[in-house]
Amino acid sequence: MIRHFLHSIFIIVYVVLATAVMATVVIVVAFFSRDGNAPHLVARAWARSILFISGIHVHVNGLENLNIGGSCILMPNHQSNFDIPVLLGCLPVQFRWLAKAELFKIPIFGRGMRGCGYISIDRSNRKLAFQSLAEAATKIRNGVSVLIFPEGTRSWDGKILPFKKGGFVLSVDAGVPIVPVVIFNTWSIMPKGRLLIRTRSVRMDILAPIPTSGYTRETKDDLMDTVRKTICNAFEEKACE
Repeated sequence: MIRHFLHSIFIIVYVVLATAVMATVVIVVAFFSRDGNAPHLVARAWARSILFISGIHVHVNGLENLNIGGSCILMPNHQSNFDIPVLLGCLPVQFRWLAKAELFKIPIFGRGMRGCGYISIDRSNRKLAFQSLAEAATKIRNGVSVLIFPEGTRSWDGKILPFKKGGFVLSVDAGVPIVPVVIFNTWSIMPKGRLLIRTRSVRMDILAPIPTSGYTRETKDDLMDTVRKTICNAFEEKACE
């Protein structure tokens, strides 16, 4: 137990220091990058270093589903804080985060996220939220992929939560495919509300793209149901193995 505690403290200290260093580098690099691609590569190195220090191996399936010839909206389930380094470190594509505004208020880290071109969503203000979605839709149509956690927050028990509608408004406005992503086992690494970190192997399945061209804002709930069923079925199928 003591060894487990000390291991967790070591990882947390490393993450804090690495975040401060990498976010500073991102801020500097962002001044010389117009498209945000270079800062994203720095963030990817940060993520991979965290996985390495934590002893976490990630097995990725379905990389061929990312070959869609254009931008997309990536939608993964959300189990743990470790979802972020898993996605950043192991998705071999450029993407921008669509994330809640609170994350952008974290010193240095938040400035680094802005430097990467990530998009803040303020859910407490409906007008600002829709402005952010409009900004994101424009970026996506111009060829930038975006990642959204459709649940909006991490799961307390590892099960998939109900989806929020905002990401699907964005999806039908942008008119690009949704690529569902299913992450397994990060909840057992670091459940929400706990600081102890366990070393586990992680699996990430990238599923076939789901077209959005046949949907409108009026039918976005149907699209949301389709995406949620796709993710839940894949998640439950693996859980039963």
